[in-house]
Amino acid sequence: MVVVSRNRVDLLRLCLQSIKQSEGIENLQVIVVDNGSTDGSAQLADEFPDLQWIRLPKNFGLTKAWNLGWRAADAEYVLFLHDDTEVEPGTVLRLAEALDANSDAAAVCPLLVDDQGRPAPQLGNLPPDGAWRPATPSGEPQSVNYARGAALMVRVFLIRAMRQIDERYGQYGGDADVAAQIRRAVKKTLLIPGVRVRHRGGAGADSLLQADFQNCRAVFTGKYQGFAAGLKVRIGAVFSALFAFRLGEVKYLLAGQKIDGTQE
Repeated sequence: MVVVSRNRVDLLRLCLQSIKQSEGIENLQVIVVDNGSTDGSAQLADEFPDLQWIRLPKNFGLTKAWNLGWRAADAEYVLFLHDDTEVEPGTVLRLAEALDANSDAAAVCPLLVDDQGRPAPQLGNLPPDGAWRPATPSGEPQSVNYARGAALMVRVFLIRAMRQIDERYGQYGGDADVAAQIRRAVKKTLLIPGVRVRHRGGAGADSLLQADFQNCRAVFTGKYQGFAAGLKVRIGAVFSALFAFRLGEVKYLLAGQKIDGTQE
């Protein structure tokens, strides 16, 4: 499994503590990609010496971190986790069993829940629009169009067939592209409602993050609907930010800046 983290040492500790309680932990490879944290997250390696750590000198964004993580993994499946999640002891094995049992599924995900155990925002739209809605859990696995990458197990062969997760995306968009590639391959993403993962979420977005998300929308639209459609999204994002006086966002949008390690 691959956990990506940046400057959330307390949440990361809770996430890793939950992972350490996983059934069959002795057979699980856990890779933590630290995206240039400056809050002491690196010191957690002393608390979790059995885990594999990849430390990046600055924030390269979620997409690059995912690619570094899955390439370092020696497994048929990879479970991507955000650092603000906590898994139950049976999470990893149950998700792997679901992939084993469903050859038409290229990915599976648990039901994301909040601190009260209620379904948390998890399902999005393609093209991505930033809107998330909770799943409506039923007793049986259900096919979903686009599941949030906060907790997502993917067959590695799918990513290898893509060569990598498209690094034209920065912080946002990698999970949307995986979802689109699964559809293109005529495969499914299955939500397994009996498997639950706590997800806190709720972090605010600064100007660079907002610009990164607009870049995600433009890249996705251009990739799947054509250059002209993607350009229209980019131009619309610039004017929308300009009319709302989000000048910091305008600066990043005009520069084509995303979170990929090149930002200041």
